Amino acid sequence: MSDQFDLHGRVAVVTGGGRGIGRAIAVELANAGAAVVPSARSTDEIEAVADAIEDDGRDALAVSADVTDSDAVGDVIERADEAFGGVDIVVNNAGFNPDDALGRPEDVSEESLDRVLDVNLNGAYEVTRAAADHLHESDGGSVINVASVGGLVGLPRQHPYVASKHGLVGLTKSLSLDWAPEVRVNAVAPGYVSTELTEDLEANERLRQSIIDRTPLDRFADPEEIAGPVVFLASDAASYMTGACLAVDGGWTSR
Repeated sequence: MSDQFDLHGRVAVVTGGGRGIGRAIAVELANAGAAVVPSARSTDEIEAVADAIEDDGRDALAVSADVTDSDAVGDVIERADEAFGGVDIVVNNAGFNPDDALGRPEDVSEESLDRVLDVNLNGAYEVTRAAADHLHESDGGSVINVASVGGLVGLPRQHPYVASKHGLVGLTKSLSLDWAPEVRVNAVAPGYVSTELTEDLEANERLRQSIIDRTPLDRFADPEEIAGPVVFLASDAASYMTGACLAVDGGWTSR
């Protein structure tokens, strides 16, 4: 069974790969044997991830890019191909939920709405489309979209984010139909995860406790607990899965 999780000989591009969930995904894909291309806007962060992977004897290449820039996205895929001979796995993890996009819908500006949709949904579309030829040429091409529980249920005061993540789950399902059987397209829907982006949330005792009270497993996740399911979906162990969205949420969506 363990051979089914072996990713040696495969090349993975991970957007938003410089920190938090994206960093954990990049590292775990490398641990499974893949050559990994972490990408994000911050060059320092992704280079640190690539260095850590290489220090562990694995192959990595850091390529900085903004997923809303189609030319930059194309460059990521091209450089991955040049360095490692193709792209077999795409993990669309880049995303954010800025403070100015929180609140009642009438109080969120059009600009804030557009920025969230552009990164969280349109960015994933652009990266996936840029890698399409390589994925179809691969023997086992796989796309994994990092959605959210906010892509499965509603969350108050997070309307642009929820809309973007619901859209990402829908994109997962529609792509899986068009690209089968050559390419599998799946998603994971994390609950609340301890990362740099949730530090302020966890520091607020009232909000932290309200989330824990809503989570049957009674805690936030570690980033590595999201990375494991991503490795599974990328591997042959999930060879009969496409169009699926795995809730990795501590039971949040079970209520």
